Amino acid sequence: MLEKILIIDDDAELCEMLSEYLRKEGFEVESVQHGARGLEKARQGGHQMIVLDVMLPGMNGFDLLRELRTTSDIPVLLLTARGDELDRIVGLEIGADDYLSKPFNARELLARIRAIGRRNAREQRVPSSPKQPVQIGDVELDPGSRTITLNGKVLETTTVEFNLLEVLLRSAGNVVSRDEIASVVLGRELSPFDRSIDVHISKLRKKLGNLPNGRERIKTIRNTGYMYVSTVTSPAREKQLR
Repeated sequence: MLEKILIIDDDAELCEMLSEYLRKEGFEVESVQHGARGLEKARQGGHQMIVLDVMLPGMNGFDLLRELRTTSDIPVLLLTARGDELDRIVGLEIGADDYLSKPFNARELLARIRAIGRRNAREQRVPSSPKQPVQIGDVELDPGSRTITLNGKVLETTTVEFNLLEVLLRSAGNVVSRDEIASVVLGRELSPFDRSIDVHISKLRKKLGNLPNGRERIKTIRNTGYMYVSTVTSPAREKQLR
C-alpha cells in the first residue's frame, strides 16, 4: 500500500511541485492551502504523514499542531523559515517529529519523510524477540506496551521521546553521542546547528524532573552527547565527564 502524505502549505505552486515529485517516488499525496481546512483533513485520517508549514492563513501551523496532538500521534514534518530557530524549537516542543527549513531541496524533504517512515515502521513491527523492560531507579520503560512509568505513574511521552529515553536508559552511566542518538531516534544524520535532539532532551528533563537526591537525571556531556545518570554513577565520575 502506498504511503499517503498530506501537505498543508499556502504556497499552491510549492504544493504542486512537491506533490508531483513525491508521486514519482511512489507516494499518494493530497495538499491543502488553508490551516483550518488542513486540520479538518488531518483529523479525517487516511494519511500516514503530514508535511506542515508554520505560516498558514486561518490557523497557523503551531495552533494546528497543538489541536492535532490532542487526538492524533500521526508523524508531522514541520516546515519553518530558514534561520528562525525559535520556530523550530517551538514546533518540536508541541509535537513535531522533525523539521525542515525553507527553502529546501526536494530530495532532502524526501530523505526526511523516508527517515520518519522507517522509524515508524520499526515501531509498528512485531519483533521476534521482544526487548526486555528496563528499569533505572524510579523509572521503568516497557518496549512491549510502549509505556514509561515514573514512581509507578504512567508518563506521557511522544514517540521520539520514548525512543530517546530508551536509548539513554539502556546505556545508563555511559555517554551516548548526539550522532548515535540521531541515527537511532531520528533515523538520520544531524546537520550543522541542528538542535532537534537537544530540544527533545529538554522536554524529557521537564517531564522526568530531577532524581530523588536532587541530581540531574540526564547529563549533558559537552561536545559529545548525553548520559542518563545511573544509580551507581558517582558525582566524581559525572564531574570527570563534563
